[in-house]
Amino acid sequence: MSSQLFWYVARSGGLIAWALMTASIILGIAMGARLVKAPTQAWQTDLHRFLGALSVVFVGVHVGGLVADSYVHFGWLEVFVPFASKWKTLAVANGVVAMYLLVAVEITSLLRRYLSRRLWKAVHFASYPLFAFTTLHAITAGTDTRSTVMAWSLATMLIVVGALTITRLQVAEEKAARKLERAAATPRAARAPRRVEVPTGR
Repeated sequence: MSSQLFWYVARSGGLIAWALMTASIILGIAMGARLVKAPTQAWQTDLHRFLGALSVVFVGVHVGGLVADSYVHFGWLEVFVPFASKWKTLAVANGVVAMYLLVAVEITSLLRRYLSRRLWKAVHFASYPLFAFTTLHAITAGTDTRSTVMAWSLATMLIVVGALTITRLQVAEEKAARKLERAAATPRAARAPRRVEVPTGR
């Protein structure tokens, strides 16, 4: 057991990181679609950020456990450079890419007040490929996904994220349609900018 301690640490850290990241993404999509009711919007945002930050911590546990373990012999190059690993090369590369996407999303979230909304939103949309790469990594590289509990968990989260994404797209489409209707209903004279006459001083 002691010789495999770090291997178990790496596996458990990866699974917890995936669960926390998935929970953060689900909450974020639900917030965007206005499906979550909480005492305050700040409470939702804080929980969303806390889950994301905690997932980064457990990704660190996952990576550290892999490097410390002697079963597969991962080095720092293998865990930070895609396709550098000879063990399940594509599966590990998916995990490396997911790690960088997660870090990018978290950093821009922390710096949101200093970034333009367009830039922050563009990077935040990387949460979707982040979920895809992480789930692929868990399925193809993880040794625990063969269990019934993990298989059902993966399937459930895929369905939930997919359903919420469709709902959010529908909400965004309805919002855009209402905006166009309001613009069409507004008289042209009201939409046109008013001319401001500057006194001539006479």
